[in-house]
Amino acid sequence: MPRVTVIIATFNWSSVLPYSIGSVLRQTMSDFEVLVVGDGCTDDSVAVVAAIGDPRVRWINLPANSGHQSGPNNEGLSQAKGELIAYLGHDDLWLPHHLAALVTAIERSGAGMAHSLVACVSPNGEVIPATPWPEKGLWGPPSCTIHRKVVTERVGGWRDYRELDVVPEIDLWRRARDAGFEFTFVPRLTAVKFPASMRRAVYQIRPCNEQAAWTARIENEPDFEALTLARMVADGCDIRAMPYREMVRHVIRQTFARFGRSLGVRAKMERLLWIQKHGGIDTARKFKGL
Repeated sequence: MPRVTVIIATFNWSSVLPYSIGSVLRQTMSDFEVLVVGDGCTDDSVAVVAAIGDPRVRWINLPANSGHQSGPNNEGLSQAKGELIAYLGHDDLWLPHHLAALVTAIERSGAGMAHSLVACVSPNGEVIPATPWPEKGLWGPPSCTIHRKVVTERVGGWRDYRELDVVPEIDLWRRARDAGFEFTFVPRLTAVKFPASMRRAVYQIRPCNEQAAWTARIENEPDFEALTLARMVADGCDIRAMPYREMVRHVIRQTFARFGRSLGVRAKMERLLWIQKHGGIDTARKFKGL
């Protein structure tokens, strides 16, 4: 049996899959299976996954679209063989030490969940400082978390966002915390996230240029982790205490200041701020082109 099951929820964005899956296959720890779970995909994702040609990678497709990663994540949990569960956004990337660092931390601490630093990247390429703090009930992106399978077996899986007043990952982390599971923090940068909620119509355009460029950087820059962390620290904000919405507002403000008050940039920034203030997952889905 594999030590870790990696769940990649996806929907009709096949061009990014070779990059996210590739970042898993380049892990220094190789004892894993990868479940790529389509949320009722109708594009060529099945062929793209098959072309990867690694027996550890398996394609699963839901019969109908559920509208959120919670559906594919739950299907992945039901078919997972690993004792540990790791999640990776289909458009996100892992650094090669991600699994090794988090698995070591969770084993040494005996915790139910481990999480690390993530570099969120804005559409203009700026690195957003964001440290998950799920044990405080704050945001923690799935791409930089790992948990024991027993956690979801005990507290239940991912819930439908339409029934929640918080995003599903926060709900899951809170239920794990309230059930008495401990969390451990790994103070290393292990993941790069490209928030789709900041990228208009991204599910219609379906680009992969950012993933390609950052994959090349991760592979070719020997000091990538250290230099990226230095940029995050130099920003000077209290990233451990920053909820997700405030983090988004922060990068919007920084982007606006850097590129000036041109009409186009201003309109884009105001639109993103409006989404964070008034929207929810449904509004974000429309913005992303879903």
